[in-house]
Amino acid sequence: MRLSSLSDQAVVLMQAASSRCGAHAGGAALTSAAELAAATSIHVPTAQKLVSLLTRAGLLKSVRGAKGGIRLARPAAAISLADVVEAVEGPIALTTCVEHGGPHVCERETVCAVRPHWGAVNDAVRGALAHVTLASLASPVAPSSPNMGATP
Repeated sequence: MRLSSLSDQAVVLMQAASSRCGAHAGGAALTSAAELAAATSIHVPTAQKLVSLLTRAGLLKSVRGAKGGIRLARPAAAISLADVVEAVEGPIALTTCVEHGGPHVCERETVCAVRPHWGAVNDAVRGALAHVTLASLASPVAPSSPNMGATP
């Protein structure tokens, strides 16, 4: 499984917004999509699209006026990677049978022994993303073991 490049760029953009605007919502520092694009090497049109999606999702706040711009809508510690990914991709659903509110079309649904377990797997992935906040992205990461999660 891999995040889309747009979701990846949204995380990078939000981390840059957190760094530029301060980790607290409503801080005095404002930035712009163009400034975030320059800081992250994301193309300006993509940054503008992401700012629009992230603002619509309530993660960024737009401030109008001559000295306007954008800033975090909530403290960085209250914005998770799950929030950012869902703002771009919609609800996290690893398979169609765990999607909420959509049609579940699967020809094996009535005989599938795995379907009851996908919800737990999906919840674990979403939970892992929910535990990583923008604030934690500012902290150094301890090196991980190359065999982390591997079975003997």
